[in-house]
Amino acid sequence: MCRNIKNLFNFDPPVTQEEIEAASLQFVRKVSGFNSPSKANGAAFNLAIAQVAEITATLLKSLESNAPPKNREEEAARAKLRSAERFAK
Repeated sequence: MCRNIKNLFNFDPPVTQEEIEAASLQFVRKVSGFNSPSKANGAAFNLAIAQVAEITATLLKSLESNAPPKNREEEAARAKLRSAERFAK
């Protein structure tokens, strides 16, 4: 999975539409191989981002978890620590 696509489910505060759109953009970039599409592919690229964002929002609303919501700051600190350990080697 692309490292830039972050886990969006079961956080407090809940995921925002901007975060869903950013993840959708990363997904479409990864799948298409384009960082920025040509003019000829721009409409298809933007449509794909919108559709992935819509489906992602639907998915996140329908998922259930028995686990308590994760704290964003704590998860970010853990990720930063893991990254520091990984790149320190």
